Amino acid sequence: MNDQTEAEKKYLINCQDGANNPERATISFILAFTASKTSETAIFISADAVQLCVKGGAATITAEGYEPLLDLLTGYLQNGGQIWICPACVKAKGITEDDLIAGVEIAGAAKTMAFLASGAHQLA
Repeated sequence: MNDQTEAEKKYLINCQDGANNPERATISFILAFTASKTSETAIFISADAVQLCVKGGAATITAEGYEPLLDLLTGYLQNGGQIWICPACVKAKGITEDDLIAGVEIAGAAKTMAFLASGAHQLA
């Protein structure tokens, strides 16, 4: 039995999709935004999703029938949500720290695994 209150729970969301699949990207941010309202939450960004964290990158991503991704991302950050972006992915795409929106941290497997080891629940 898990005795953690909702405020004590931690959540990790993995987001790999961006403009290549706006619906999946949006669903990842819906999960993250919702979890961040009551819990410590981190989202790990990799693969095509790294473009969402570049200045202006999420501005035009809207999946039909869903809230604009930029609104979800902004709300998530305002709730104190953490965004960790894959170092290998940004390097492969030629993205620098100066290209990223405020609130995004280049952080890889070690930080993500430590967060999971500390009791975070992974949401896919």
